[in-house]
Amino acid sequence: MKRIKNVFLVLFSLTMLTWGCSQKTVDEQTESSTIAQDSFQVKADQFADLQILRYRVPGFEDLTAKEKELVYYLYEAALSGRDIIYDQNYKHNLTIRRTIESIVANFEGDTATTDYKAFMTYAKRMWFSNGIHHHYSKQKLAPEFSKDFFVAQIETLSDDQLPLSKGENKDQLIEKLIPILFDADVDATILDQTEGVDMVAASANNYYEGVTQSEVEQYYALTIDKDAKEPVMYGLNSKLLKENGKLVEKQYKVGGMYSEAIEKIVYWLQKASSVAENQNQKKALDLLVKYYQSGDLKEFNNYNIAWVRDTASVVDVVNGFIEVYGDALGYRAAYEAVVSIKDKEASEKMAAISKNAQWFEDNSPLMEEHKKKEVKGITYKVITVVVEAGDAAPSTPIGINLPNSDWIRKEHGSKSVSLGNISDAYTEASSGNATEEFVYGDEAQARAKKYGTISGKMHTTLHEVVGHASGQLNPGVGSANETLKNYASALEEARADLVSLYFIIDPKLVEIGVIPSTEVGKAQYDSYIRNGLMLQLNRIE
Repeated sequence: MKRIKNVFLVLFSLTMLTWGCSQKTVDEQTESSTIAQDSFQVKADQFADLQILRYRVPGFEDLTAKEKELVYYLYEAALSGRDIIYDQNYKHNLTIRRTIESIVANFEGDTATTDYKAFMTYAKRMWFSNGIHHHYSKQKLAPEFSKDFFVAQIETLSDDQLPLSKGENKDQLIEKLIPILFDADVDATILDQTEGVDMVAASANNYYEGVTQSEVEQYYALTIDKDAKEPVMYGLNSKLLKENGKLVEKQYKVGGMYSEAIEKIVYWLQKASSVAENQNQKKALDLLVKYYQSGDLKEFNNYNIAWVRDTASVVDVVNGFIEVYGDALGYRAAYEAVVSIKDKEASEKMAAISKNAQWFEDNSPLMEEHKKKEVKGITYKVITVVVEAGDAAPSTPIGINLPNSDWIRKEHGSKSVSLGNISDAYTEASSGNATEEFVYGDEAQARAKKYGTISGKMHTTLHEVVGHASGQLNPGVGSANETLKNYASALEEARADLVSLYFIIDPKLVEIGVIPSTEVGKAQYDSYIRNGLMLQLNRIE
């Protein structure tokens, strides 16, 4: 992406609140906002290694009625696909989730018992991770409630309260679920990229079935057109499995896999197209619908080009099978959606970064042959998130750079965004005790208090706008995923971070007016080191 995930806290939108009123005077707005800020609680819950936060959606009330209608349709489209990520993560996730949710909804026992409390913690962790494997480590969550408790709760439910498959009875459901939940060796991880293992067979995700790593690699060696001038991202929207001894791709599309959910997504996208802000946005939405209907990855390329060209819309959306982090081989993408509105004031302030993209490229430490002679189409904006779904939620990115296709980025450009209200929630939740406890000296603490917020946002901006957009592949190399395979995503994220850290202390940022002092860069260095050495331990079991 891609994307930066905060390394200490994780987010979940439990509510949506909006602030401000155009009818009020500035003083009245300030007073009202202050009261609202004081009463708004960012931290909503904490359990296991997770902290649940709420975020505000400022600016929503300033939208026109038509723009609000557009947001609503895109909101519904986003949520229509949220079950897909559960199934992509693990083929038994939806059955497990529906069983657990039925137990939660119908529980009539003692809520003060150790088993019940442990069960509820497990349920929350499952909801947060979109399945029974940890959202970061990818290892299976270990239940701390007893098997007897779990079986007893299922026994209290009627058949119509359980997700029984055709011909299955309650006892068979229990027999199936017990080893999945309680045997640590059964489907232990959904992503195994350990050197020397069969990464496809060892990973329990639902992107492949009955195939091996070598079979997948041979399949794409024969499928990929390495000479294509406008290549598609092979395997992005499909599952690879065997039928009658042959490898077959089952596409995610209308009439294919996840058809029921995708039909709902298409319905709401078509509604959104009917109230689009402009022709560029309408074209992009119509092409996205066409892609969902056909599954044709060439149509996905066409959509991405149209989406990049829409730079004027206030309301924007990411919706589709986007990131390949969950596939050990980097082909198949997870469903995600982000609906947002543009933060005009913050975007205008930070626009100098994208306007100076060529300067950053020319002055980067890259080898000359790897630098772009002409940086095209990089746009940057700060957005206010309205809703996220699928792989983007509840553990949310704070920065996004799309599209992921190398040739589209080179020929047509890319969109880089920072998720402003998400970053604000992180900052508000993380300020205080942890920084004061682990900061190195009074000077660093003073920098953190003065520049901590802006340094984090600047790091995200440089990561997305300059880091991911910098450089180019050597002629004939092919895509990064094809060349670097399972290391591609990690290396690309590390590269973008290093580019960001390289420039964040450069006086050029002061010159173009996006930071007041190079002390901002020093504050980010302090934070980066402090986080890597100590703060991440807060989320490691």
